[in-house]
Amino acid sequence: MKTRTHLSTLGAVALAAVLAATLTACSGEGEVTDELQVVENPTAATAQPSPETGTEPAGSVIPLDGDVTAMTAVPDSGVVAVAVTDPARVLLYDGDALDRPGTEPTVVEVPGPVENLTAAGDELLAPVPSENTLARITLDGNVELTPTAGGPTGAAVHGEDTLVSLRERKGVGVLDGDRLGPVVEGGLNSADDVVVAEDRPVVLDRVRSAVFEVDVDGGDVGAGLRAGQGATNVVTDDYGRVFVSDTRSGGILAFSVDPLLLRQLYPVPGGVYGMAYDSERDVLWATLTARNEVVGFDVRGGELQEQYRYPTVRQPDSVTVDSGTSRVVVGSASGEGIQVIAP
Repeated sequence: MKTRTHLSTLGAVALAAVLAATLTACSGEGEVTDELQVVENPTAATAQPSPETGTEPAGSVIPLDGDVTAMTAVPDSGVVAVAVTDPARVLLYDGDALDRPGTEPTVVEVPGPVENLTAAGDELLAPVPSENTLARITLDGNVELTPTAGGPTGAAVHGEDTLVSLRERKGVGVLDGDRLGPVVEGGLNSADDVVVAEDRPVVLDRVRSAVFEVDVDGGDVGAGLRAGQGATNVVTDDYGRVFVSDTRSGGILAFSVDPLLLRQLYPVPGGVYGMAYDSERDVLWATLTARNEVVGFDVRGGELQEQYRYPTVRQPDSVTVDSGTSRVVVGSASGEGIQVIAP
């Protein structure tokens, strides 16, 4: 893990006091509430709608049939995976040839829309919540379907285990071979994604707008922290941090995981939503759907430093970055294809 420059704790403590209340997961059925809940029936935040594009998107744009729902670049392989709808499929591109005219991807049919894509070694983990299925896709296009009842939304590798967030089950499942094994649950109103930082699993609850520790061995959802007023997406970096986009309030929050603490809040107006991390250059990319923009932040210091800003295709809900080349790929959720940017 990389070593980050020292972060001033004074600002982090003040932010934590105001914006990240400590939440405790508890067992039992039904909706969970906390003392800082500001509405009676909270709902999950979603991407802010985009206006019509008024500026030519940067880089090159590759037309696609359907809306992009998820993307990821597979490290050390050159493969860029793009999940699209109508019909539901995952497109596997040679990243080196992605923006060349006539480039054709390998097409992988899946049983329904893919909500998330995670690279796991030489395969992709693609949850299909509408079909209660996790698709495992090899880089040459073979697919294996694993039943995962409970509305799978995200996946992550934790040691020898594959973890799956289950929205309807309100928990995190552990795969046991080709079947769903034990589910860690309790205290969540939703389980919308799961990531691992410093060998510690963290689950995102969009309804509570919070992140929670997950003790897989102990079978418990641990303490959590409020993540703004409308947390939507989560990504990790090489410094052991978990970044969360707060779409409603307009900001990016950074948490440490040992222990789980809010370390940083950076205001990002414009409907911040999708995020991706370039591990070679330590740049966090975030899409702004209300502005049709993508922004790159240097994350090496005590606070985010904006380095790049580009106009994008309309409704840029998805973004990924190839750390080998630093090329950024943005996906349109309104049928305008994918966009390739070389910063």
